[in-house]
Amino acid sequence: MSITPKNLIRHELIGLLAEVVKSTHPNYIGIKGKVIDETKNTLIIDQNGKEKTIPKAEVTLHFTLPEDTIVEVYGKLLVGRPEDRIKKRIEVK
Repeated sequence: MSITPKNLIRHELIGLLAEVVKSTHPNYIGIKGKVIDETKNTLIIDQNGKEKTIPKAEVTLHFTLPEDTIVEVYGKLLVGRPEDRIKKRIEVK
């Protein structure tokens, strides 16, 4: 199954480009780079060779899909272990 805007939150995020566009903590806004790891509550983004740990619940992100489509995702939807997120029933509009 290929990654699309409708199924993004049920897919592997590692390797995708991500940018923090909104955050409850202003220092996270503007962090942009490739997702290199993911835990239950965080995304780790490589920004110009530096690893930035981003708390999922506090941010809104733009992910760039392989065909250059940009998808906005509320980080709260991503909270949870990656392997469990695949099983979630989330309706996307």
